[in-house]
Amino acid sequence: MVTNCHARQTQRASRSTIAAGLQVLGGLIFSAIIVGLPPAEAGTPTTPSGTTLEREATEAFKHADYDRVLKLWQSIPPEDAPSKPLIRLAFHSSLKLGRPEEAFALYQRLVPTDGQDDPALLRPLALSFVTSHVRDSQEYVRIAAYTVLAELGLAETQAILEDGLLDSSVLVRARAAEAIGKAGLAGKSGPLLRALNDAMPTVRIAAMNALSEAKVTAIMPQLIVVARTDDGPEAVFAYAALYRLGKHDMLTDITGAATLPDADIRMAALGMLGQLKRPSSLSVLSQGVYDPEPSVRAFAAGALGDYGQASGVAPLTHALSDESSRVRAVAAASLGKLGIRENRPLLQTLTRDANMQVRASAVEGLLRLGDTSAVLLAADLARHPDPSIRAAAAHALAATSDKQAAVVLQALLQDQQPQPRLLAAKALGKSAAPVMPLLKKGLQDSDVAIRLAAAGSLLQQLRRPVTAPKAH
Repeated sequence: MVTNCHARQTQRASRSTIAAGLQVLGGLIFSAIIVGLPPAEAGTPTTPSGTTLEREATEAFKHADYDRVLKLWQSIPPEDAPSKPLIRLAFHSSLKLGRPEEAFALYQRLVPTDGQDDPALLRPLALSFVTSHVRDSQEYVRIAAYTVLAELGLAETQAILEDGLLDSSVLVRARAAEAIGKAGLAGKSGPLLRALNDAMPTVRIAAMNALSEAKVTAIMPQLIVVARTDDGPEAVFAYAALYRLGKHDMLTDITGAATLPDADIRMAALGMLGQLKRPSSLSVLSQGVYDPEPSVRAFAAGALGDYGQASGVAPLTHALSDESSRVRAVAAASLGKLGIRENRPLLQTLTRDANMQVRASAVEGLLRLGDTSAVLLAADLARHPDPSIRAAAAHALAATSDKQAAVVLQALLQDQQPQPRLLAAKALGKSAAPVMPLLKKGLQDSDVAIRLAAAGSLLQQLRRPVTAPKAH
């Protein structure tokens, strides 16, 4: 929640810079900038003064004097029309200096609002919006930046991700470890190996998950030590990591942990069993929805959604009538994940639940089942006076690519409260509708976390496969 994040205590990290890593993210060498110009732009006639400025800016860029390029750009009289090559030089100089807001203004001069976007420019611009905040003085901003990087999993950001493992924030370090794994870098990351010895269990768990998923067998001795000596949830994650690395007898240990007295251990075990998807785990997962602790029942319902089998319908149906609204909400979303359209009546009943969050989760479940009529229910929730309900509606709409959903998300992107705007920006990244103009507006939001979310969604949209127009 953005409003809560703003209230977190600011922490400052003091460590070595990552300038070299950030420069790598520039991606475009000077020759690519100039040679890659379309002939019409390269041949645009300029005034003598414009030609001189362009030549000076070119030389400054070649020598990595990006401040000089921008000073030359700013020296142009307002009445003069600068050449496209000069604007491009200023654009890339702004990115090199970590000033994405300035670069965005230049991008808008290169690509009109109603024109077709240039992915070669827009991609590094969106990425710069994220990477320019990885060392922000405010912890919540750094967390937001690394969360986006974890969702994207970009190998080109390796230097930044490994730097994040040194951050003073536990959540930043955990997100960085997760992102290294998502980017396919775990098998060759020395810093991630060292994160197995981090002072905080959250970071160690993220590291062991990433390394075991990458089949890094060298960590097995360390995992065995954790499995034998730890008496908390960390041992469960060590069991799961060992299972991924070939020690399938660990499934017995995970299953046994799901019945231990400690609720946190039971939740960790149920979550792992859901992810591992072993047929023998169904009975334990099903029993979890009867646990005396509501938090454990919610975890069990979520794990059944991850398990993803039709055999999970019966225990989830039971969870739909749980006394805890949290359990009902998780069960509704999980039922949608199973993809069984015959379950729609169960979810439609829940759209009239007394709890609005449960209704939003029921809408999400229906949308996952392809019931686009649920968009109308989401639109009603998007007008609710409680901003957390409007945010829940935005989250639910991420489950569909229906064009009408994009219309509702567009309205939520202009909400007075940051939480609905944040969830709307995230949801738009998953939409198949033409949402690029909306996300570019999101880059100008007053809240930095929303700008980061919009940038992440832009990067998601840019890697969607482009469908060629049908021939007439």
